[in-house]
Amino acid sequence: MAILWRTSALAQRHAEIGGELEDWNGMGTAWFYDDTPERAKADYEAIRTKAGLMDVSGLKKVHVVGEDAAYVIDRVTTRNVEKIAPGRAVYACMLDDRGLFVDDCVIYHLAVNSWLVVHGTGIGMEQLTTVAAAKNCSVIMDDDLHDMSLQGPKAVDILAKEIPAIRDLAYFGIWQGRLFGRDVMISRTGYTGERGYEIFCRAKDAVHIWDNVLETGGDDVRPTQFSTLDMLRIESYLLFYPGDNSETFPFEDGSPAGDSLWELGLDFTVSPGKEGFIGSENHYAMKGKERFKIYGVQLSGGAMDQMEMFARVHADGKDVGVITYGLSSELNGYSVAIARLDPSVASPGTKLTVVQPDGTELAATAEEMPFYDKDKTIRTAKG
Repeated sequence: MAILWRTSALAQRHAEIGGELEDWNGMGTAWFYDDTPERAKADYEAIRTKAGLMDVSGLKKVHVVGEDAAYVIDRVTTRNVEKIAPGRAVYACMLDDRGLFVDDCVIYHLAVNSWLVVHGTGIGMEQLTTVAAAKNCSVIMDDDLHDMSLQGPKAVDILAKEIPAIRDLAYFGIWQGRLFGRDVMISRTGYTGERGYEIFCRAKDAVHIWDNVLETGGDDVRPTQFSTLDMLRIESYLLFYPGDNSETFPFEDGSPAGDSLWELGLDFTVSPGKEGFIGSENHYAMKGKERFKIYGVQLSGGAMDQMEMFARVHADGKDVGVITYGLSSELNGYSVAIARLDPSVASPGTKLTVVQPDGTELAATAEEMPFYDKDKTIRTAKG
């Protein structure tokens, strides 16, 4: 049994809905309110058509402050932080000395010499702390800071009842002020591929804000279980560490775990021309040497079977990869999955066969991701 060393102020609200808290990143998290296909479908469709409110406080919120804060973040992450203006945020990756992925994060520039780095289950905080040693910089993990994710097409309407200016907040922008009379920071971010917002607040204000968002949204919003993220992220090409990585799907030749950004399709997170970040030289040296490619798989002919985790992918009778996570969406009329494929078959329209763990064979094709909101106009919309 996992030892939970972090606690969400919303734990009681989750219990009242029926949530059984399970460990994620050291915090009891409401993976399920009702572990049934019906609940999963309803939560998924709520965020795609209206709005869902989710407690994502299990993310690690790390303040990096002081004269050398920008240097520390610049050294640890793939982004050129000098390009991030106060009031803006950016998605970034972190590598080890081998140039292989160890974590991803969102970097928030709050004010001069004041930054917030929010990351998941990787070693982001450890890297920040190591680089900050002997620098004029403090690295502080803040579990009093809670994070609620309000996602979906109705999210902006719900917030705009209290904050009309929220309609003008740009993608990856930050707004600081008051919501329902409490101090908040709201960022135009999320992990769903929808127009969404993350509401950061003090622990003592979390229940008040949670209750008021649900009351204000009425029939347009519902509390959604944490596991809904897996359904949403699959069709939006949002990776989950270590779920899509070699830590979960080991290399058959016994190579140590660790994937390159080129293999994961995350090389876009490296600012053009940036050097000097941890693992940078090895990162650039691995371009064109991909052992696999993260790529999309879609069942042919409108088939709606869900491709299962660890299902094998074949092409011309050869094993060419593995399914990491799959989604069957009645709403969008397809069954799709994220896969780790041999680079030779990672091109649109390549004919594949998915062999489920029980031996069932399904006709499929390789397809580019994202499957949903391909041009990203939904998640970036304003007004």
